[in-house]
Amino acid sequence: MDFSYCLTKDVELPVSIRIATLEGKYQLESSESHLPDIYVTVQLFGDNKPLTVPIKTSYKAFRNHWSWNEWLTLPIRYCDLPASAQLAITAWDAQGPRKTKPIGGTTFRLFGKQCTLRKGKHKLHLWRDCEADGSHDTTTPSKAKHDHDQDMNKLEKLVKRYDCGDIRPEEWLDVMAFRHIETIHKQLSAESTDLALYVDLPKFDFPVVYGEMEYNLFSPFSLAGQQLNETAMTTAMGQAIHPSAVQRQAISTTDSSVANSNPFDSNIQRTSTHYALVLDADLQRDNPVEAKHRRLVRSHRNGPLDRDLKPNPKIRDELNSIMSYPPTQTLTPEEKDLVWKFRFYLTREKRALTKFLKCVVWTDSIEVRQAVDLLPLWADINVDDALELLGKDFENKAVRSYAVNQLRKADDDDLLLYLLQLVQALKFEYIEDKETEFDHSSLSQFLIDRAIRNDVLGTYFYWYLMVELQDLQNSVNRKLYARVGYRYFQDLLQIPNGQKRRLTLRNQGYLTEVLSQLAAEISNMKESRQKKIDYFRSKLSDSKKPILKVNPLPLILDPSKDIVGIDPAKSTIFNSSLAPLKICFLCTDGTEYPIIFKYGDDLRQDQLVIQIISLMDKLLLKENLDLKLTPYKVMATGSDQGMMQFIPSQSLAAVLNDHQNNVLSFFRQHHPSDIPGSVYGIDPKVMETYTRSCGVGDRHLDNLLLSPDGHLFHVDFGFILGRDPKPFPPPMKLCKEMIEAMGGANSPHYAQFQQYCYTAFTTLRRNANLILNLFSLMVDANITDIKNEPEKAVMKVQEKFRLDLTEEAAIAYFRGLISESVNALFPQIMETVHKWAQYWRR
Repeated sequence: MDFSYCLTKDVELPVSIRIATLEGKYQLESSESHLPDIYVTVQLFGDNKPLTVPIKTSYKAFRNHWSWNEWLTLPIRYCDLPASAQLAITAWDAQGPRKTKPIGGTTFRLFGKQCTLRKGKHKLHLWRDCEADGSHDTTTPSKAKHDHDQDMNKLEKLVKRYDCGDIRPEEWLDVMAFRHIETIHKQLSAESTDLALYVDLPKFDFPVVYGEMEYNLFSPFSLAGQQLNETAMTTAMGQAIHPSAVQRQAISTTDSSVANSNPFDSNIQRTSTHYALVLDADLQRDNPVEAKHRRLVRSHRNGPLDRDLKPNPKIRDELNSIMSYPPTQTLTPEEKDLVWKFRFYLTREKRALTKFLKCVVWTDSIEVRQAVDLLPLWADINVDDALELLGKDFENKAVRSYAVNQLRKADDDDLLLYLLQLVQALKFEYIEDKETEFDHSSLSQFLIDRAIRNDVLGTYFYWYLMVELQDLQNSVNRKLYARVGYRYFQDLLQIPNGQKRRLTLRNQGYLTEVLSQLAAEISNMKESRQKKIDYFRSKLSDSKKPILKVNPLPLILDPSKDIVGIDPAKSTIFNSSLAPLKICFLCTDGTEYPIIFKYGDDLRQDQLVIQIISLMDKLLLKENLDLKLTPYKVMATGSDQGMMQFIPSQSLAAVLNDHQNNVLSFFRQHHPSDIPGSVYGIDPKVMETYTRSCGVGDRHLDNLLLSPDGHLFHVDFGFILGRDPKPFPPPMKLCKEMIEAMGGANSPHYAQFQQYCYTAFTTLRRNANLILNLFSLMVDANITDIKNEPEKAVMKVQEKFRLDLTEEAAIAYFRGLISESVNALFPQIMETVHKWAQYWRR
């Protein structure tokens, strides 16, 4: 049986208690007829120590009985409570100025016998004329040892069970029962001589069980005979420790003294120095002095003064430096205060908005109100900053609405480039239950509206949602995506061709279902490859059970293409363990559109990489740099299936094998040229295309494909972000055969290739924030090489851009990478090993 519960270490809410009423007889010392002024104090104790200052109820004039009904919030969170936490509650009689007398006190434990947090209504016995005792063996327990009101106690326990839902409600019977209980309660209260305080504790949806943070146990380590390894030194919180120069000197001196203590006596065993790292529990806590200083500095009273502030040249340079920080860099408290101070001046700087919003303490309502009021005054931000505001770090609804409004300015082509990440950003939206309408300013409604307006955008949007719905490892967000998909289908009915578009999406789903069943069936067959191909083609030719239920049908990979049939003769099965299917679709315009359908393979990683390459291609084209990239289309239709565009080509390994390790011979065979001035007897356009598209990333030659017209491109992105199954990989795949195809290292084509590399690198560095924000939104997308180390994924991408260097230094760094890749010997050895492995596998 499954039980749902929550641990206190996960509850970051402050401890609170409601003081309800005080009942019982209290002997008045004066002859006044009115009730005395009584107030109640609450203080938290743990392990015989006070954990908070006393909190007291506000003044209230009483007439007939003592009733406060006031919530008191203690300055401590549930996650910080010890298991022995108990409340010391005392009722005081204010008899005059600075003259108070304790009426009675009681001590109430917050955790029960099963270490569960108490909740709901409680009746506490007050011990007369004494203050509450907060020690572990208290003398003022909340329950009296001799309680004469056994009947009333039983009734109160039943009422508590009723409030918790343990007793089924019956309206007609409940009215009579509670009326009778109230009568008994009044009668017993009039007869009782005890004082009782009624309190209420917060109710949670699930039982809250005590659970404390688990810390790594520290262990001593030896530094004798070893150099101090800074990366190995971490605290119990997992934080790196960087010893100072003085500490290093002290350690080395200690080690050397131990080593040379008796150099003439070889029988003395060399001892080592041991160090132990001790946990500092206050290391990660907020400093109350700094918090108070921040509130004073950012007080709303300073707002009118800050409006006219202008930085001097030194501060302006510091602000410009802060604005150039990548989105992953955390601002220091001093930098945050500086940005806040000059927030009005920075409203003209669009890059400053994300930095300013990171300075806001979102738990402070005054700061939040000031920040939200500044949003309309800020200069319009770029798309990369809008994407950052839609990440998990920004939960404020006004901020996310502002980001969505900035995205409305993007056209459909630009929106399609970021659609994959925007669908992931829906995870960070607050979407209410199914009956309520979406907020017009919400990201979900924005995407639905744009998907309805554009068929191509709508098709991609639908399939991105379907992949998230089918991902069994991401069950937490499935309900959210189902809610968005349901609203999308409902809104489609509001447009004239909406019913037709819904039917089209269903037919596309039918196509993928049939293909996945066929791929699974063929993969499980124990026949030869040729027999599998014959069976596959017979299935495609079967008119009784056609693959295409309706034609024409927009292709999932490219909805601008309408397919009307399949050419079985040009369809085949690749020689691979997963047996991918090559399907040649026939289009309405008379062209062919071959695709590869994969079953049993997660294509979401390939889809992300190709999307980033497509984005890079567009960024480079804006700078008039056409690198002849081939961002073929990839669409994951599930967590274990998908399709990709087939580009006629050969692997670079096959080209080298068939043409005696000479790529020029391959080009000369397909595109010879006798034009005077043509280099190497090859069409100059082919050489230009090859030079522009050559050399990206580290791949083995079977994953580098070369088309006859000179396009070099990459497939099968199974390893990204530095994860490589081969040892000592070079930073780029640039073998000598690829350089020889340009005419050698001294040829003008190779020099031009290097210049293209430098220009592309500097262009992409200028757009690094956009790429980093796209990767940040994909951290929770359940992509293989990202989920292994999600906290490091974005930093790995950032490291490649070397944003810590100037542009000149970055070019010099990249020049060194090219030289290192060209001269790398180990990859040539691994390539030979890979060839032999492929040979024996066949």
